[in-house]
Amino acid sequence: MSKFSLVATGGTFDILHRGHLTLLSNSFKISDNVIIGLTSDEFAKKKGKTLINNYQKRFENLTKMISNEFPNHSFHISKLENDFGPAVLKKEVEALVVSDETNNQGSILNELRSKKQLPPVQIITIPMFLAKDGQRVSTTRIKNSEIDDEGNLL
Repeated sequence: MSKFSLVATGGTFDILHRGHLTLLSNSFKISDNVIIGLTSDEFAKKKGKTLINNYQKRFENLTKMISNEFPNHSFHISKLENDFGPAVLKKEVEALVVSDETNNQGSILNELRSKKQLPPVQIITIPMFLAKDGQRVSTTRIKNSEIDDEGNLL
């Protein structure tokens, strides 16, 4: 039996890598039902990100990966136009799964939920997946040809 009935997580998921898989794996370990916020192209650009794949392609790649890696789990991908999307509005969300890099978002989310008279969510922080050099695996490092999507040095 799952610890939570519904959890939320999110990201840009431009080039899928081992770090994304770790975040999603931990989300599905604690709930059979996960809302995944997928950053819109516009919001990603607002955050200073240069995308390789547009929203539709990132949505397709993410859907395919989740279906292959977590076939018996229920998930919904929601377009993020802000930092939180449905995690602020859906009363049923019980936890937010974040990385070390984004764990400060938890207190902000709970503040927003409080203003809407919603119960706070539990914040689950997942350590960043590290590449072979001990630094985090990231899309930026992959784009810069420092590492591959598994964290191997190039």
